[in-house]
Amino acid sequence: MARSQITAYAALGAEVTLVAPATLLPPSTEGWPVAGISHDLDQVLPKMDVISLLRVQAERGSGEFVPTLREYTAGYGLTSRRAAMLPTGSLILHPGPIVRGVEIASDVAELPAALITEQVSNGVAVRMAVLFLLLGQMSSEGTRHV
Repeated sequence: MARSQITAYAALGAEVTLVAPATLLPPSTEGWPVAGISHDLDQVLPKMDVISLLRVQAERGSGEFVPTLREYTAGYGLTSRRAAMLPTGSLILHPGPIVRGVEIASDVAELPAALITEQVSNGVAVRMAVLFLLLGQMSSEGTRHV
């Protein structure tokens, strides 16, 4: 998920900074369109126009790369205190599903700046459109046009 989001944001002209514990970052970001890497969320928050959080996917082994979810949240969770550090007008994104209280606090997920519900809804439509384009359109004769 992270790599495709980074590619999309960069294609749209965004300057992307990755913020995560070293254990959750890839061994190399060579060839990735990232402007920087940080391990200090508090330091970069005041400069962000958009913060896009990802879920810690314990079922895929991500939970093994942080000592505890509580420690991850303490360092990287978007709490109310941290959300207040964002510049006015910043947007909060998350592709869902949210693990409330881990990567984002429940009250932060409900802020007007949090476009999570819209992002999830639009993601379904975008995936449907991509599948339609990739699989081709069926003609009235039942043949596929690609």
